[in-house]
Amino acid sequence: MSAPTSSHRGTRSTTVSGIAESLAVGAQLVVGRYRVDVGSGRLWWSDEVYRMHGREPDEGEPTIDGLRSRIHPDDRARLSRTAAVALRAGRPFSSGYRIVDPHGKSRTVVVTGEGQHDATGDLTHVAGYVLDVSPLTREALDRESQRAVGRAMVGAASVEQAKGALMAVRGVDESTADEVLGEVATRAGVPLQTAAAQVVAGLCDGGTDPVERIEGALGAVHAVDRPRGHEAQLARRRQRDRG
Repeated sequence: MSAPTSSHRGTRSTTVSGIAESLAVGAQLVVGRYRVDVGSGRLWWSDEVYRMHGREPDEGEPTIDGLRSRIHPDDRARLSRTAAVALRAGRPFSSGYRIVDPHGKSRTVVVTGEGQHDATGDLTHVAGYVLDVSPLTREALDRESQRAVGRAMVGAASVEQAKGALMAVRGVDESTADEVLGEVATRAGVPLQTAAAQVVAGLCDGGTDPVERIEGALGAVHAVDRPRGHEAQLARRRQRDRG
């Protein structure tokens, strides 16, 4: 199975990576990627995920049964339930659980993911990130995980609002609205959700003509300065490590 690719269409790349980045802020965490083919059950792991499970990438393709056997028994049902509920609702998910590798080493990881669908709406793949969060306390993990999912869902709501406005005013379908937002985001050099949030805000500030409002909002999407708070945290951490 080939590695997942990024796309501006839909919200998968922005929501899932946003969760992963939020969880990793201020901590030097190992982050890997995964992808599941729902129809065949085949898994693809990046090298980092193999090593989290105490394996090397050349040891063979991972399997669902092999993965399940490494998850702590007390965490299996909760992980399955969290992912299933979110996927049915079309939402991204994030859940922490413990794994025990073949050498008996235990670690805590967080998996984030979101479903991908075909043209008929059927779920075809699940893709996302796995983070080794063993250095974090469980309390901090739970808190940051919930905050990250919350931020991702706010962003996803903005995307849906912006798409809805495009579909209503321009009379286009959802696929075309996705493409328009993706092109605007690419032009401004910002994530899809950032572009959508700016479009929604622009619609509130526009005049009375719907066409003028949507076109003005799309044309006003602009680059934003990258928040530097996490960079300061990392600098302080490096200074402590050197001390």
